[in-house]
Amino acid sequence: MKAWQHFKTITKHKWKVMEGCFKIGLYKQGLLHDLSKYSPSEFLVGAKYYQGNRSPNNAEREAIGYSSAWLHHKGRNKHHYEYWIDYSTKDIAGVMAPAKMPVKYVAEMFMDRVAACKIYNGKAYTTADPLKYYESGKEKAPIHPETKELLESLLLMLAKDGEEVTYSYIKKELLKK
Repeated sequence: MKAWQHFKTITKHKWKVMEGCFKIGLYKQGLLHDLSKYSPSEFLVGAKYYQGNRSPNNAEREAIGYSSAWLHHKGRNKHHYEYWIDYSTKDIAGVMAPAKMPVKYVAEMFMDRVAACKIYNGKAYTTADPLKYYESGKEKAPIHPETKELLESLLLMLAKDGEEVTYSYIKKELLKK
């Protein structure tokens, strides 16, 4: 078990998200971001499957066919689009459908993706990495069309214009609406 390495990785990630959230004015979300990762349900699994270069949730999935830590995590953290999947009241009743995420959680999700890429890519990180990572899995993502459009526009802005411009836009334009 690699508890200490896992603790350092999730704490470094949490600090990077907090730093980003503070820059855009999301102080409470920055402080509370991913606290469930320190709960036994998530932490012990993360320590067991820790590899250092990717999420331990993927290793758990490969080992047992699902990730118990992820199932716990996504149900407690509103910055994940999976949190916002519910039964639809439109179209076909009883079908699962994505709900539109509040903008403040889209902003936190954006910061989460940036921080994860910074942690896993280290010194090789570029502002295009979060967009590249997103594009590698976006076809599978059951995400509300408006949420998807907003997230993609922020990731594209980051890749094209950098952090300062993107963070300023989020703080002064997006979160002020």
